[in-house]
Formats: sequence, structure tokens, C-alpha cells
Amino acid sequence: MALRLSTPKSTAPVQPTRVAERLAARAQSALFARDYKAYREVFAETAAIEDVHRRYQARKALIDQGMAAAGNSGQDIPQLFLNVARATVSLLDENPREPYFLNYLGVALYELGQLDVAEQLFRAALRLDDTVPFVEGNLREIARRRRERRDVPLAPGIRAALQPVMARAKDAVKHARRVETHRISLCMIVKDEEEMLPRSLEAVAPAVDEIIVVDTGSTDRTVEIAESFGATVLHHEWTGDFAEARNVSLEAATHEWILWLDADEVLVAEDRDKLRKLAGQDWREAFYLVETNFTGDIEDGTAVTHNALRLFRNRPEYRFEGRLHEQMAHNLPGYLAERVAHTQVRIEHYGYLGVVRESKDKARRNLELLERQSADGVDTAFHKFNLGSEYLALGEYEKAREHLVRAWKEMEAEPNRANYPYVPSLASRVVIALRETGHLDEAHRQADEGLEVFPGFTDLVYHQANIAKERGDVESARALFRRCLEMGDAPAKYSAIVGCGSYMALMALAAISHTQEQQELLTRCLDEHPAFYGPVLPLSTAMLQNGSAADEVVTAIESRVAKPTATVRFMLGTALYEAGAAAQAETQFRGVLESQPDLASARVALAEALLSQERWSEAAETAAGVPAGDPFAAAARRTELFARLVEGQSDTAAELMASAAADLPPADAALFSAWIAAASGGELPAHLPADATPLLSATLEALLRTTQVDAFALLVPLIERVGIPMREVRELLGSMYLRRGYLESAADEWIAAVQDFGADARSLTGLALVATARDMRDDALALAREARVLDPSHEAASLLVRNLEPAL
Repeated sequence: MALRLSTPKSTAPVQPTRVAERLAARAQSALFARDYKAYREVFAETAAIEDVHRRYQARKALIDQGMAAAGNSGQDIPQLFLNVARATVSLLDENPREPYFLNYLGVALYELGQLDVAEQLFRAALRLDDTVPFVEGNLREIARRRRERRDVPLAPGIRAALQPVMARAKDAVKHARRVETHRISLCMIVKDEEEMLPRSLEAVAPAVDEIIVVDTGSTDRTVEIAESFGATVLHHEWTGDFAEARNVSLEAATHEWILWLDADEVLVAEDRDKLRKLAGQDWREAFYLVETNFTGDIEDGTAVTHNALRLFRNRPEYRFEGRLHEQMAHNLPGYLAERVAHTQVRIEHYGYLGVVRESKDKARRNLELLERQSADGVDTAFHKFNLGSEYLALGEYEKAREHLVRAWKEMEAEPNRANYPYVPSLASRVVIALRETGHLDEAHRQADEGLEVFPGFTDLVYHQANIAKERGDVESARALFRRCLEMGDAPAKYSAIVGCGSYMALMALAAISHTQEQQELLTRCLDEHPAFYGPVLPLSTAMLQNGSAADEVVTAIESRVAKPTATVRFMLGTALYEAGAAAQAETQFRGVLESQPDLASARVALAEALLSQERWSEAAETAAGVPAGDPFAAAARRTELFARLVEGQSDTAAELMASAAADLPPADAALFSAWIAAASGGELPAHLPADATPLLSATLEALLRTTQVDAFALLVPLIERVGIPMREVRELLGSMYLRRGYLESAADEWIAAVQDFGADARSLTGLALVATARDMRDDALALAREARVLDPSHEAASLLVRNLEPAL
């Protein structure tokens, strides 16, 4: 046979009804006996099959039987195809919006030489559904036969019998249009969603005809917000069962289609019309939308995409099951691939963002519900997958590994496991859990096993690259990250992490590359993915380290990103500040505060940039804007106290200290109290807590950086009063003096260390660095060589020797 009819049969289990089996047997007998009338009469009896999907399946199977019979010897081919056409057109009389039946009828008429009507039928099928298999090929076959000018000889009786069939076929073509009257009901369940709900409803309201919101006990403005969008709000007591609550919303829906969303999910506005048009495909039962789950922090670009079944026909048999991770897909006719379609309509899910997830403590809540399901006797592989996933999100990796490994083992016995939507996520997460628990070899093998089931699943190769990196096998890691880039991001059907085959792989490859290659990779990453802001900080830092001017770096970054958001400005400002470009950093931090004036982290960063420019009062006033109790309050109080004390306002600092004590750790409070006392003419304390050492070191270095020599001299005795060994004191001060260009003081510290405690690799390397800075290369090389003799593994000494030897 020249034409193709449909895709191969699904690998999903098919359970035909007894009636369908009996009818198929009768059709086969009739075809064998060439009793085509009896074959056609079997179709009428399919009406006895109550289930609409099984009825359609049976009719489709009967047509397939008739088409297949053409390959058997002894058949009267014209009579066979005439009766297939008669049976099929009768089905189209009932409902002309059946793309597969239109294609079947087109094939039958093609075989009977009726090319014009066949072409109309094929085009009608495509007009309804451009995914019907082989229709494009069938149209090409018609064009080929026309070029050959080859007619099919038909007996007059056949030709006469065809006339009413073709008239009815043309009528089917005329009516094969998507319906325009079907409407969509949006169904949601909510509780205390006043922050997320407005954005969700604003995006989706123009695309739906009815909004049903089930509120399970909100105490905020959630109900008021829902009603402002015209929603019908139903109040339902929360029983810990998501399926129960969601089914309440379904029962209230009055339109032909149901779209279900959560309050933290947003329909992409550009896809509203696409969603609307889906309702016209009344031969479908459900649609998968493309959901992007943002999984990191806001604006960091980390996301996972997957196909989510969110739009389905409003039928009483389509109801959810399961307390958590409620499911209804198993109620759909999965054995009929053409009834459930995948679309490019996009929704964005923000419920897995770190900040959102933490605020709702979703993982703990989910675990509680899952444990209740366990108590109810649920022990499926899917349930274990959900348990393991929640433990993974909480960082409880051993428990995650236990559940995920067991889930994978159970699914190994399932021959069709690749068809289960959650199994790709399971394949990825079990590798993550194994890696996080130190089972690196097993994790690598597990990834290979997953790739056998899901070839092209880039995430698994990405995991293998990180495993190689963790082992210290940098070359293998590089090769695997490059393989990820060759593969590209995995398709959405795998619930893939966006970026494993693109920007995340580029970032990871840059992190293990040399300086120049690192900059090139990061630049490529930002050029190819301007909306992903991850490269901004490392790229800015690399450019500054490679000698680019601060203004040049700002221009390069701002010209590449999609939009200079607050996140971009903050990362750019951080790189500039760390490179000593405080004035340019100040501009970036002020830009952040213009759009987010209450962002405490940016306010602290701006205050520190002002400190670096010795604008003490401005720094103190800026830091004072961070309220007590804020997570950044301690950093703000430290900046404020430092500025006031350097400015000489010890009384103001003392007043501030009285109110700031609650925000500061005890060791920090002890250090600033000592400074205030000394600045007021008192004595330094005999001892400071040992955990004050990091802040004391940072304070002394900041005083050197800003040339506050008197304040430095006042505080430097404290370094000997925090309880660290005197050799460590010498090392700490020597390194500090060297970084700030006080070469003589640095040399004095390391010479004292050698005299008091004997030479070691650190002190000799320090002296070699001082000699290098003074252009005393012979002395520097001698000191570095001696340091390497004392400690062959000392990297700084070895690097000095390599750098100095060629210069001699």
C-alpha cells in the first residue's frame, strides 16, 4: 500500500473490552470470507461499547483491519476499499472533527483513484491537527500519482457506489473545523496566597471563561484578591488531602475544559491565544503544557522544565487521587496517543524558588503529607520517589538516597518505565543523592544506566562531569562538560534542568579552566544567554584580574545582559569593589537601591564602598538605614561603628553600641567595646575572645587600606590578646603589611618569626615576596628555594622559584 495511516501501536498496555474483541473477530471472519457488507455492519455494533474512548479505539481497529486485508491474496480490492470508505464516512457523519478518520477515508479514496477528494480529506485532517502522522507524505504521494497520470480502473458499479460516499466526504471536509464554542474553567486551590495570587490570575484571566478558587482557610487577603478577578470562591476545610481539595474545584467547574494551576504558577502572557485555541480541539482529552520550575533564588536563572498535564476535558471520571503530588493522568485514555497532546504553551512555576520555598516550609509540609500516605498503606515507587525528592530538597541526603534507590530498583522490573513521566527525574535525582552521600563510583554507574533508558538526557552527563571534578579528574570533567555542550539541553519530556547543556555547562567548564580561557567561556555564556546572569560576577572579576579598566568592564557587561537588573548591578558592583574600584562599585550599588530601596545587602555593600573612599559620615548614615533584627543588621552595625570611630566620634559610637549589642555577635561587641574604650582614653582589655580574630584582622587591614595609621596603632596590640600563637600573629601581620605595601614592617614581622621560632616555609616565602617587591631577585630566589627545601609542597614557594629562575 502506498500510503501510511498512523503511528505504530503504543507500548502502553491496551485492555480492549470483550465487546471489542468479539467485534474484531467477526470483522476478521467477514474479511476472510470477502463478505464486505458483513464487515461494514460490524461498525454499527460498536455503539454498544459504553466507554467513548474504547468505542473509538474499536472503530479505529476495525478500519485498520480493513486496510490490512488489502495485503491478503484473494481480496476484491475495489470492493474492500469501497466498504472501508463507507464505514469511515459514516463515522465522520457522526463527528467530522476526527483527524485520524479523515486520514483513513482519504487513504481509502486514494486507493480508489479519487485523488481530489482524498487530497481535501488529508488537508482537512492537517487543518484540525498538524501532528497526524504521515499525512504530509500522503499528499506527496498524491502529487506523484498525478504526475504519472495513472488512473485506477473501476467497475461502473463501484464508481456509482462511490458518488454518495464522495458527497458525504466533501461534507465532512466542510465541517471539519475546530469548535469555537468550547470554554475553559480555571480551577485552583489556595491558602494565604496574597503575595503570589494576583500575578497568577492577572496572567491567566484573559485566557479562561470561569475561575473557580477553593480556599482552604486563608487568613490574609487571598479571598478578596480572587473575588476581584471575578472568581467563584468556595470555602473548604483543609484535611491534609490535596486531591480532595482539588476535586472540589473540579466539581464546581461548568465549562467543557478544565485548566488547573497553583497560585505560584503563571501563564506566559504571549501564550494566552495558544491556550484558547486548544479548547477548539474537541477530539482531544488533555494537553500537556511546558512548565518551567525556577529552583534557585530569584533572578539566578536556575530552572527545570517538564511537560505538565494541566488542561483536560471536564468529565466526571477525571478526578485527582493522592494526598500530595496528586495525579489524574492515569484516568485518561493513555492507550490512544492522539487523544493527549503536547503543546508549547508555557507556564512558569515559582514555588520551588529558595526564598519562596523557605517562607512556606514546603518540604516539611510535603513530608508530613507523604508520611500520612505511607500510614495509609501507600508504598509505590512513585511514592518513594516523592519522599526521596523532598528529603533531597531538605539536604537530608542519606534518607533521600534510601528512598530514591529503592524507587529506581522497583522500576527496573517495569518494561515500560521510560513511559512514566516521573522516571527521568528519578534517574537524575538518584545520581545526585548518591553523589552527595559520597558514593561516587555508584553515582557514575547509575548515570550510565539512566542514559541507557533516556539517551540524550544531558543532565546525567552533567552529573558525571561533576563527579569527575569531585574526584580531582579535571581532564575528564572538562571532556564531559564539553559533551554536555554538544548534546544541548535535554528535551522537556525528561523534566530536565535548563542549562545543563548550555549556560550551566559553560559556567562549570569556565570554573576549571585557565584565566584567559575562563574569560572567553564566560563571555560566550553571557553572549549566548543574556538573560542568565550567573556569569556576571565571575566574568567581571576575570576581566578586572586580566587588566581591564573598571569602566571597560561595566560597558562590556551592560552591553551583553538582556537587562541591567538589580541582580546584575549587585554582582557587578561586588566585582568592582573587590578589585578596588570603589567609586564605580558605588554607582552600581546605588542603582540597586533605586529599584529596591529596602534591600539591606545592597545598602551594606554601598556603605562599605563609601568606607573605602573614606566618606565616613555617608557610610555611617547609609548603614544606619538597615533596621535592627534584619539578617544584615550585624554587618550594618559593624560598618556604622567603624565609620564613627575612624571619624573620631567615640561618643556617638558608644551610644550606637548600647543599641546595637543585640544585633552583634558577642565577639564583635567585645572588639568594638574595646575600641570605643581606647578611643575615649581608656585601656585596651587584657584579653579578647578568640572568635574575634577574623573581625580584628579585617578591621586592621581596613585601617591600613584607608591609611588610618593612628587607629591601627591603637588596635594592633589586640592581635596578641586573642589567644592565637605568637608565630601566627607574626604571619598574620606580615601578610597584612605586605598586601598593603608596608614592606619594611612585613619584613620585620617575618624576621622576628624566624629569630624567635626558627625558619619555616611560610616565613621564608614571606621574606622572598618582600625581596621580590624590592627587586632583590637573587635574595628572593634563594629564600624561595630554601622555603621549598623545608616544605616541598608549599605552592607559593614553588611558584616563586618557577617565576624567578628564568629571570636570572
